[in-house]
Amino acid sequence: MRIAHSSFTRTLVTLVVSGCIGGNGSGLAGIAGGTGSTGSHTPASLFFFVQPNSANVGQAITPPVQVAAKDSLGAIDTLFTGSVTISVSSNPTGAALSGTKVVRAVTGIASFGGLSLDKAGTYTLQASTSGVTPVISNPFPITTATGP
Repeated sequence: MRIAHSSFTRTLVTLVVSGCIGGNGSGLAGIAGGTGSTGSHTPASLFFFVQPNSANVGQAITPPVQVAAKDSLGAIDTLFTGSVTISVSSNPTGAALSGTKVVRAVTGIASFGGLSLDKAGTYTLQASTSGVTPVISNPFPITTATGP
């Protein structure tokens, strides 16, 4: 079947090309646009790339908790280099969170090494950055170390 050229076909081609080439971003799926390395780029959302795991009281949570930025397509927003803040969200024991709590993302991922809590209990963490709804981690236990 042969399709005749028409003004409809030209309009459709123009719309497709304009959507792929014009505007902010590369036009390629998974490649985010934005302001680059200035840190002012706002991602679509955050998520826990590495969830917090159980640890003993006062010991670092390993592996390090990682929070990543997502672009509007759900891929890691590698252009995001802004600061991410982490805090205790659910804190039934009043535990103190130790470690570096504000980290600048590198290629869209903020790594929080050395986080620890000073009381046994089950907790959740909250990660936030400017202009984005905060995200809450899965619950995780902090336990008291027992001797041999």
